[in-house]
Amino acid sequence: MSQLKGKALVAQGGGPTAVINQSMVGVALEARKYPQIERVYGAIGGVRGILDENLVDLSQETTHNLELVAATPSSGLCSTRDKPNADYCKSLFKVMQAHDVRFFFYCGGNDSSDTVRIVNEEAKKSGYEMRAIHVPKTIDNDLEVNDHCPGFGSAARFVASAMAGANLDNRALPGVYIAVVMGRHAGFLTASAALAKTYPDDGPHLVYLPERAFDTDRFLADVEATYAKHGRCVIAVSEGIQDKDGTAIITTLSETVEKDAHGNVQLSGTGALGDLLCNLIKKKTSIKRVRADTYGYLQRSFLGCVSDVDQREAREVGERAVQFACLHDLDGSVTIHRVGDYAVDYKLSPLEAIAARTRHMPDEFINAEGNGVTEAFLRYCRPLIGSGFAGAHRIRAPKVASILKK
Repeated sequence: MSQLKGKALVAQGGGPTAVINQSMVGVALEARKYPQIERVYGAIGGVRGILDENLVDLSQETTHNLELVAATPSSGLCSTRDKPNADYCKSLFKVMQAHDVRFFFYCGGNDSSDTVRIVNEEAKKSGYEMRAIHVPKTIDNDLEVNDHCPGFGSAARFVASAMAGANLDNRALPGVYIAVVMGRHAGFLTASAALAKTYPDDGPHLVYLPERAFDTDRFLADVEATYAKHGRCVIAVSEGIQDKDGTAIITTLSETVEKDAHGNVQLSGTGALGDLLCNLIKKKTSIKRVRADTYGYLQRSFLGCVSDVDQREAREVGERAVQFACLHDLDGSVTIHRVGDYAVDYKLSPLEAIAARTRHMPDEFINAEGNGVTEAFLRYCRPLIGSGFAGAHRIRAPKVASILKK
């Protein structure tokens, strides 16, 4: 069979991350090495950009500027929340066919992998030779098959850093502090707050994840017990916590809730859950100093809080995507697999194993009480946030004996 020749197209979908540009640039620079790839196009605005033929020629971008973009958080090609169905993907395919796109690389999460799958199937039905590769990314860390996902390590580094700072503040002026962290169905990112702990009495003292049913009475008992023990309580809670029936807690505590364009309860971009939990504690306990923050979009593209490990792996999944397509003539999803302690290997997995599926925190990562994480999770997560993560320190000077108060 003759070698497949044509143009390459790279796009970015879903929520931005601190390192998704590393993947996009990895694709672009690696693709420019192969003579069978005649041009490397980038779609502005994800699949919507493809549909609108809003394309740029990355073959004419300088390597220097691409490297600067790679080191910049967020989606350099911009993104979209469109969730393509079969008809949408047929239209995408027609645009690619018109531009002689023979290599399609889509950086994204669960929905993006499903888009790649549908486009790939449409190409096969039409007898159009094309290689379609899904390049993984998501701060939620919820892609199946993968040990972890590009974007998660940097977001986890932000969460751990922010929690360490919040814990220091709370120790200086005690009370109850609640941090609401992204994660509709998977608790990995919220769990990463536990990396903030240096001393045994450091926060977060309690961690609540969507993988365990959230009970308000148990929550209040946990808070009161922790406050009685430490004189304060620091809490990390996932935006996606739900009750035993699978109903989002935000809907059980509030009379009105917003919904996004896909009909899902609006969890991100609002401080509602933090406020509701604060009010619950104030109303049901004697604790009066209660505060909450919602980390929200800050953790996705925070400049200056990027994991070096995450950057390297995000670049490599982009490079490997092109190699799988050009050297091995394959379609699929690039997946990350942990080997040793600590190294990774990259494989190409079937799109069907990733597409529209959600990975959850394993049971061995969550404590028996359902309000914290285990040492196994900490061992798993520590390498991902990269080098140079600084812990907090305390005054260690001996106490001076009292003279007047004895």
